[in-house]
Amino acid sequence: VSGRFPYNVETELVPGRFEVVEPRAFSARIDAGDDVHLLSGHDYQKPLASRSAGTLTLRETPEALELEAWIEGGTTWAADFLAAHKAGLVRGLSPGFRVPAGGEQIERRGNGLLRRITRAELFELSTVTRPAFEQAQVEARCWQAEPHRQLVGAHPLNRWRL
Repeated sequence: VSGRFPYNVETELVPGRFEVVEPRAFSARIDAGDDVHLLSGHDYQKPLASRSAGTLTLRETPEALELEAWIEGGTTWAADFLAAHKAGLVRGLSPGFRVPAGGEQIERRGNGLLRRITRAELFELSTVTRPAFEQAQVEARCWQAEPHRQLVGAHPLNRWRL
């Protein structure tokens, strides 16, 4: 599974309350090599991958936090996630983080507020049905050809796509 959480994208969390995550806001724990989990629905009882297990890789670019995760259907919740994702039901990505003192700026906008997150401690990323940030998405990739697929006459690159 690969995914990305975009930086510098404003979203309305609830009416009148907006949020923007600045580039590299999550860098402290990522650069330190701290463990971060990929979860199903923000549930620590449903882990899908983690840095400590070697199944989650995180990379920050100026545009987004990007992830690559290796998920096998060895648990019921992983199999459920993979099936729900394949059906198009779970495509969103949502970060779980804590903002330390001094890690945010609040601006008044008419009757609303904009919260600009400059530093945050990232603990987990979750696959969700409806992310707060619409552009935060995950996609699955099949890196092995499925034996039951008919590949005769198919372009060689297409056999690796879902």
